[in-house]
Amino acid sequence: MNILAHGYLSGPRSSDQYTGLLVGNFIGDFIKGDPASPRHNLLADEITGVRVHRAIDSFTDAHPEVAAVRDLLHPRCHKYAGAAVDIFFDHFLAINFTQLTGESLPEFIGRFYQTLQENTARLPTGAARMAEYMIRQDWLTNYQYTEGVDRSLKGVSRRTAFPSGLDTAIEDLERYYEEIARHFSYFWPSLVGHIQQVRTTLTLFS
Repeated sequence: MNILAHGYLSGPRSSDQYTGLLVGNFIGDFIKGDPASPRHNLLADEITGVRVHRAIDSFTDAHPEVAAVRDLLHPRCHKYAGAAVDIFFDHFLAINFTQLTGESLPEFIGRFYQTLQENTARLPTGAARMAEYMIRQDWLTNYQYTEGVDRSLKGVSRRTAFPSGLDTAIEDLERYYEEIARHFSYFWPSLVGHIQQVRTTLTLFS
């Protein structure tokens, strides 16, 4: 899953741990090794957020609905098919956000951006730079639109070490749109249920 899903799955905003969990989840890809290592200088809730991020990634990578979409995209994207799936699934989350979460997408995005801006000092340099670009270009709102998905795919493509096929992967979204939407609809509830259990376990023992 990509940024929108990770942000939402950080937990309810009513939680006292919300800010730390969201920050930790957002920086998850920038933290290598044990997030509790003193070298990372993370707060307890941020450490938990990193672990939630990793749990989301592990569950997603192993799920058969995700594997089915990767198979659809493999002829074009090969080893980068998973990156395309992440972005495509954020699109389907964005366009169905209120139905799936009970929250307003604009309100959630505004809160998400505000939390990151208020905690910029807690972000590693690379994560802070990504947050700046994301907010300025409003990535999360634009996930609703195929043009925004295409820009995101092309942006990732420019950063890959090898030819990825991501620069034209929007063609596969358009070709397999209903099929990918169906796989997402089966996958999302199982991910939410799993991560709710993970968050409960991690916060009990943090």
